[in-house]
Amino acid sequence: MTEELTREYMIGELQKRVCRVVFKKVNGEERDMKCTLIEKVLPPMKGTERQKNNDVIRAFDTLKGEFRSFRVENVISFT
Repeated sequence: MTEELTREYMIGELQKRVCRVVFKKVNGEERDMKCTLIEKVLPPMKGTERQKNNDVIRAFDTLKGEFRSFRVENVISFT
């Protein structure tokens, strides 16, 4: 991971476009996900807001149609 891949940078890019994120899951598996935080693409939020964790980014997986989370420190590539 390069220095520019900060949480803030990734969230900013996810709010502008669909990004491809390759990351290592907690169980060690590698995951390749296309996701976004573009408001018009997101489904309506339901339930209560989760507690904020600065080590994790929660984004909408455009292929699965669900929210998924990944740890910032486990990102292998972000395009």
